[in-house]
Amino acid sequence: MNNYELMVIFTPVLSEEDYKAAQKKFNDLITENGGSILNSNPWGLKSLAYPIQKKTTGIYWVAEFIAPSDFNEKLKIQLLRDEQVLRHMVTRLDKYAVEYNHRRKSGVPTGNQHVVEA
Repeated sequence: MNNYELMVIFTPVLSEEDYKAAQKKFNDLITENGGSILNSNPWGLKSLAYPIQKKTTGIYWVAEFIAPSDFNEKLKIQLLRDEQVLRHMVTRLDKYAVEYNHRRKSGVPTGNQHVVEA
């Protein structure tokens, strides 16, 4: 079992219900194949760096999960088949990234925050 981070950019024309349904679909796909979701973080509507399919905005979603290494190909196939997905990226997290994400979520200082003095 490896730790992964999935970032998906959905088409901006999705309704709120469709966006939540798409998230649930991929969450269910991960859990049905022996994985588990550690963190799900919907970023919402953001501007794209460059137009994709003539769209200048996209709805971002980031999920951190644990899954077997052979699951990535199944996930990739489902992401490519989905017409609502503009782009996706799956990143394998090393032990330092996992520790950093855990510290960031728990509120422990990660060492890269800027301190503003009054």
